[in-house]
Amino acid sequence: MKITSVNVRITEKEDSRMKGIASVLLDDCFAVHDIRIIEGDNGLFIAMPSRKTATGAYRDIAHPISAECRKLFEDAVIEAYKQELNS
Repeated sequence: MKITSVNVRITEKEDSRMKGIASVLLDDCFAVHDIRIIEGDNGLFIAMPSRKTATGAYRDIAHPISAECRKLFEDAVIEAYKQELNS
């Protein structure tokens, strides 16, 4: 699996921890939209697309299974976010 493109939309609002929304294209054939970029206590991290369940909890719609795959997504999205900030 290869991340072939990452698009980031900056959404910074005053007093908001959410900094942007990303879309990732995998192998030029599968897209994952609505990945949130969040400023946490220990720096930036990503939150995968999710939906609210009947009990009020949130459940990921799509997500990496391994820590290695999560790091691949997080590194690519955060790098694209930083590039977008500097452009």
